[in-house]
Amino acid sequence: SDPACPLQMASATDARYGQKESSDQNFDYMFKILIIGNSSVGKTSFLFRYADDSFTPAFVSTVGIDFKVKTIYRNDKRIKLQIWDTAGQERYRTITTAYYRGAMGFILMYDITNEESFNAVQDWSTQIKTYSWDNAQVLLVGNKCDMEDERVVASERGRQLAEHLGFEFFEASAKDNINVKQTFERLVDIICEKMSESLDTADPAVSGAKQGPQLTDQQVPPHQDCAC
Repeated sequence: SDPACPLQMASATDARYGQKESSDQNFDYMFKILIIGNSSVGKTSFLFRYADDSFTPAFVSTVGIDFKVKTIYRNDKRIKLQIWDTAGQERYRTITTAYYRGAMGFILMYDITNEESFNAVQDWSTQIKTYSWDNAQVLLVGNKCDMEDERVVASERGRQLAEHLGFEFFEASAKDNINVKQTFERLVDIICEKMSESLDTADPAVSGAKQGPQLTDQQVPPHQDCAC
């Protein structure tokens, strides 16, 4: 299907995530997560390592946006993760930012061997604040930590930037499978914590869209083909 298809895009961006689907007993909640960052920082490899436990050294650049689904167990809940892999190139920005809406979590990624990708983190952070739900949770990830000999971004710089932006920080390697699962599971835990806080503090009679994604019985198909 065409990644720029308006109907497909609408169905993805109009979905409300974090809800319980009464007709599907295979999961309790569904979280929409996006992996963003410059082209070639390893977003697709990171997703494939987590979802399929596989690694391919050379991926072609992602065209538009794609996703994988993985169900995990956290706190006795079955949580379906819909993880979106976004294109890093500027020419796809209009498409990819349309998917920020409704996302409950972001993995903002840079490449520790690429200074430019690290310098772009601030701009990506601004994109999140501009296009996503106010309370979306973000982890900053320095990928390719297996390439220590080619490192140009010190760990401490990543840690300091994450602290400045209010994000938690991981260094990871999709190639060597370092901190991949841990990154996703920590992000899910933070989302669960924030959801719990929101539900605890909100008046059940008024909790709704203004609180961000809430629990509803309505499910919009997240991905479909169309004749665009």
